[in-house]
Amino acid sequence: MAARSRIINTSPERVFAVLADGWSYASWVVGASHIRDVDAGWPSLGARIHHQVGPWPLHIKDVTSVEAVVPGRMLELHARAWPLGAATVRLDLEPVDSATRATLSYELTAGAGRFLPRPLQSILLGPRSTEILGRLADIAVRRELKPTAAPRATG
Repeated sequence: MAARSRIINTSPERVFAVLADGWSYASWVVGASHIRDVDAGWPSLGARIHHQVGPWPLHIKDVTSVEAVVPGRMLELHARAWPLGAATVRLDLEPVDSATRATLSYELTAGAGRFLPRPLQSILLGPRSTEILGRLADIAVRRELKPTAAPRATG
């Protein structure tokens, strides 16, 4: 799998919180343009994000599903944009002091791109991976965490 890494100046738990918010998917995934629905339980095994990729009116409706997950540390997805293709995408989060090393790796598994040699896939898709990691970092570092709701006083 082709891989790119980036140090994100926040904890793996904060980075994973962005990944666990399926509605934020189009904010950090380059090419995703709209989220139509997110299965209950995302990002549990088999849960799906129903998305569109590409610009309107040429968008493609498809899904991305969870193949494997270790909460706070790893998320592996099967991302589809048929008829263009599909890919296995994996995000590994490793604590480094008070930061996180986020590693994004993927492999084209369907469509014409899967026939490209892996080194060429890496060269062609590397800038996209760098941009995805940058967007993920911006959201994880700057987004406000939702506070736990305190019980309301009555009376």
